[in-house]
Amino acid sequence: MRRLITTSGRVVEASDEHITACLGTSDREGFWLDIEAPDEADYRLLERGFGFHPLTIDDIQEVTERPKLDEYASYLFLVVFTARLEGDDVRFMEQHLYAGKRLVVTVHHEAQPELDALRDRIRRGPELTRGSPGFLLYLVVDTLIDAMFPTLDRLDETVDRIQDTVVERPSAQLLRRIYDLKHTVIDLRRQLGAQRDLVQQLVSRTSELHGLEIGLYYRDVYDHVVRQYETVDSLRDLLTGTVDVYLSTVSARENSTMKQLTVVASLFLPLSFLTGFFGMNFAFLVDRIGSPWAFGIGVGLMGAVTLLQLGIFRVRGLL
Repeated sequence: MRRLITTSGRVVEASDEHITACLGTSDREGFWLDIEAPDEADYRLLERGFGFHPLTIDDIQEVTERPKLDEYASYLFLVVFTARLEGDDVRFMEQHLYAGKRLVVTVHHEAQPELDALRDRIRRGPELTRGSPGFLLYLVVDTLIDAMFPTLDRLDETVDRIQDTVVERPSAQLLRRIYDLKHTVIDLRRQLGAQRDLVQQLVSRTSELHGLEIGLYYRDVYDHVVRQYETVDSLRDLLTGTVDVYLSTVSARENSTMKQLTVVASLFLPLSFLTGFFGMNFAFLVDRIGSPWAFGIGVGLMGAVTLLQLGIFRVRGLL
């Protein structure tokens, strides 16, 4: 699926003929071509119509790249990633961008609602692009970078809920979930580290391509990536701390259980002694504990010892 819009907000049919016409007039009016779920015809257009290097076409087809920036004679090729949270897993999605002096081409294999929203904003307010393809590229990159914030917010909320659950209902399944989230955050941190380096390069490279002023805007984008990287670092530390809280909570519960079992065992210890002592078949004992009064005294003694123990345990804080 192709979508074509100019820097003046004019939506153009994205056929090969219209794209060629826009290329011919790009010195007067820049444009942005967005290609979603590219097919062979789109790859031919990129290689033959735009003259993009075959290596960049291979990168688009493989979808296994990290964020990067490659510089060619008349354009830049960028791989930017976005991510969506699906349950506790983060799904990474590559966005491929070509940036020339008078054009921007974006290629992605999955729907990107943020780009659709940006295109609608440009159509309704063409002044947003300032008539410059360089500023159009900034808007696209800024939109893709900012698309990470909702994912990080949801991930932060998930970690907060897990921290509450760890204290109230710790379980082995919850510990497995924490470790899975930690691996997810580590993958996200690695990708954001590469993306931070990419945007840092954009500050200087786009200044050469589109003028010094545009570099100021990419510094703002760089600040956003740094904030995202720091957020992921914070989430990693929180998950590490959550594991420690989990282990402490489970240990405290085990100690409480052992204390209760110890109290029960301690209660039965003197009872076992008394029943064992009076149950011995010595003639002296048999002759003297045959009356009902002796049975009552024995049971009363057991009850008194039990109550005495319970009082001692309560005074010492064991109950």
